[in-house]
Amino acid sequence: MTDIVDPATRSRMMSGIRGKDTRPEMLVRKALHARGFRFRLHVKDLPGRPDIVLPKFRAVIFVHGCFWHGHDCRYFKVPQTRTGFWLDKIGKNRDRDRQQLEKLGQQGWRVLVVWECATRGHGHAGVGMTVDRITDWLRQGAGPAQMDEAGIGPL
Repeated sequence: MTDIVDPATRSRMMSGIRGKDTRPEMLVRKALHARGFRFRLHVKDLPGRPDIVLPKFRAVIFVHGCFWHGHDCRYFKVPQTRTGFWLDKIGKNRDRDRQQLEKLGQQGWRVLVVWECATRGHGHAGVGMTVDRITDWLRQGAGPAQMDEAGIGPL
């Protein structure tokens, strides 16, 4: 299937996609801050530049987009154009994610991956429930985990 827009338009559209300060990330950050958590953002000297770093809890949080990181949920769909390119790109993203999570674990950091789908739906109540689960994870001192629509589970 061919692309429905010309290359210049596609390039402009793709350049507008953010790598940090995304909507799901901002929702999580604002809700955590409102609950009194203080954190650092995109720390350069940590593997993967985690979206949220909570030094007090020795924890990092990544807020991953379901498409860009290949999450197995209803929001991930392989594009019909340049399928090979996208599968390769997303595969490399997932490999890089695994390497970074491993390095963080070796450095003694607890890691939580919050998938975009965990922040979608249910309006502000959905974000509130997501942050309730993050809060529980932080305070319990639990190990590496991921959170999606179904809740928190092992990474």
